[in-house]
Amino acid sequence: MSGHGFHVHGPHDHHVEHVAQHGGDEFTSRLAVLTAVLSTVGAVFGYMGGHSQNAALLYKNEAAIQKTSASNQWNYYQAKSNKQNLAELSVTLTAGEAQEKFRQAIERYKKEKEEIKVDADKLEAAAKEADRKSEAEMHVHERWAMATTLLQIAIALSAITLLTRKRWLLVGVYGSTGLGLVAGVMGYLHL
Repeated sequence: MSGHGFHVHGPHDHHVEHVAQHGGDEFTSRLAVLTAVLSTVGAVFGYMGGHSQNAALLYKNEAAIQKTSASNQWNYYQAKSNKQNLAELSVTLTAGEAQEKFRQAIERYKKEKEEIKVDADKLEAAAKEADRKSEAEMHVHERWAMATTLLQIAIALSAITLLTRKRWLLVGVYGSTGLGLVAGVMGYLHL
């Protein structure tokens, strides 16, 4: 085997090539051009859909990283709370210099916990923002996917129209194309 793949032509591809090589009526030529344009626009929509899906995944990954970091900070906060509790117990059980040493430790732990809490809250906020961005990108991805699917339907209807020569099928071609373009514009505008 030479390692080269093979390409299977469908009836529509064969018909388009035949028209390109041998000419055809105006209806066939226009529909062939429309199909080529729809394929090109559909490819762009497919690319944009993939891009928005990748962005959504990157934001979701960022959210997971921020959540893990926030969890680590809260664990650190809990460790400081445990140390503070032990120091408070030690104040009760000791006297003199040792007691003063534990009181200072309690104040230090309180201060450290405040700083840790601020960091943990910032990380949680960053995680929520990344989740929000991920959801927004997935919404946009759905628009691009819908647009691509509608253009694929228009291309399929175009092929059926060429093969059957039923001009009334053009209503479906134009309708699906119009809806696909509207969905594509909504994806572009992030609606």
